[in-house]
Amino acid sequence: MNAVMQDGFGRQIDYLRMSVTDRCDFRCVYCMAKNMTFLPRQQVLTLEELQRLATLFVGLGVRKIRLTGGEPLIRPGIVDLCRNIAALPGLRELVMTSNGSQLGRLARPLAEAGVKRMNISLDSLDAQKFRAITRNGDLDQVLDGIEAARSAGFERVKLNCVVMKGRNFDEVLGLVQYAIRQRIDISFIEEMPLGDVGRSRGEAFCSSDEVRTLIASRHRLLDSAENSGGPARYVRLERHPDTRIGFISPNSHNFCGSCNRVRMTVEGTLLLCLGQDDALDLRGLLRRYLLDDQPLIDAVHKALHAKPLRHDFNPGGEVQVVRFMNMSGG
Repeated sequence: MNAVMQDGFGRQIDYLRMSVTDRCDFRCVYCMAKNMTFLPRQQVLTLEELQRLATLFVGLGVRKIRLTGGEPLIRPGIVDLCRNIAALPGLRELVMTSNGSQLGRLARPLAEAGVKRMNISLDSLDAQKFRAITRNGDLDQVLDGIEAARSAGFERVKLNCVVMKGRNFDEVLGLVQYAIRQRIDISFIEEMPLGDVGRSRGEAFCSSDEVRTLIASRHRLLDSAENSGGPARYVRLERHPDTRIGFISPNSHNFCGSCNRVRMTVEGTLLLCLGQDDALDLRGLLRRYLLDDQPLIDAVHKALHAKPLRHDFNPGGEVQVVRFMNMSGG
């Protein structure tokens, strides 16, 4: 229970983002190409392998696990997986990021299974624009999912919005008002330059400073030292205490100095940094050592000492990491 993982720079690693699928029912323009090739089944970790890895990492000191995708809720057996992971001794919280499309039917079962917090992607409140950004998403279905999540019993529900000029920057204030009405939090995220999505990322890049300035033109913002265990920096709204505004700024204000996390793809690749290619193949070790975790534990500790100091995102330049976000784990 007192295990601690550290990287070569002394940063404590207690947060694992675990992908349960590379597939998604949306094709968001910042996440993947229009026509994607997904992994064959034999390359994808089984539910039992995902459970084994979750157990191993909690034993090594992970206290927070976020299940991601692709879209995690299209993975068959996801509720049972959540229930099993949430029950692990030593895990402080199991959380999830979803596009919201399946929450109408799954929000309450997930809350009952032990998922503590739910992040839901919402990049537009205009149905036509929402479909253009997601390429095939139904806004009403997602809004119904948000409502289901609000009433399901999660400790907290938060919206995530990737802000892009020319697409949804003009909706920032409207999205803030929606969050206020729903009494939930919202985070605005700078687009991450991962994968070739068929356009220059610099064309649409919008910094967190620009978003904050726009929100501050309408609301008085109060700086907050609150921390949800991830990279978001929060502010409070003076007149609306039930809603926090978060800013996730991988390009303009990178959060590498306090990085406390690693990511695992659904094919069992442990990504040591979202913006670098340093990684460890855990799938091969899992399937070689079916009854012995020690080789995996040794490999994880060795890999963490090679975790990069920081990423080097340049949103206006060439793609630096060809891996798409759906392959990176949300």
